[in-house]
Amino acid sequence: MKALLALIIIYIGTFFLVIQGSSQDSAQAAPQSTSAPQSSSAIDRVKEADIRSLMELVGARDMVQDGANNAIEQSREKLLATVPSNEKGQAFVNAFSVSYQRKFDADQVTEQLVEIYDEHFTDDEIKGLLQFYGSSLGQKVAAEMPKISRGTQAAVRTASGKAAREALAEVKQQNPEVGQSARLGNGQGRLQQRRGQRPQLQAAQQEQDPQ
Repeated sequence: MKALLALIIIYIGTFFLVIQGSSQDSAQAAPQSTSAPQSSSAIDRVKEADIRSLMELVGARDMVQDGANNAIEQSREKLLATVPSNEKGQAFVNAFSVSYQRKFDADQVTEQLVEIYDEHFTDDEIKGLLQFYGSSLGQKVAAEMPKISRGTQAAVRTASGKAAREALAEVKQQNPEVGQSARLGNGQGRLQQRRGQRPQLQAAQQEQDPQ
């Protein structure tokens, strides 16, 4: 049971890591993409084979891809709020999604899970998990885990949003002068305002520097 709970934690934790890593900006993602995954050569060959069999049973690669798909949707929502609300803006976001799917390597992430499983489980625990996930109950757990992960993410997002709104209201009440213009969200209104001001700013700069 302890091993099962640990695997569930890793399963959900990996899902969140995929979401978090995929939502980082390109400046942060670029150096990360240059680092090669650790080699699994140090793992006992028999244990490694068992881990790969276990990953197959629990659908680890599908879980990784599912996390990436959710990350794409979250990124799309953020981008849609910051690009022009027209066909060109929609085309830009669609192009991003296509490029993301092409660049995200689910196989590479899945390969890295071998080291994670090896770190957290002994040989006997891996064999015990193989026995469990070979059962009908284990197969149901594997099938339901992606749904549990998505439900967990949604619950955390809802609770986090509620806490953030209540915290902002509290500190604004305590510091009305400082927090009067404080807002949560993507700042779309402010961004649109800056866009509207950009032509005037450019004109002013041209007047100051005719070259």
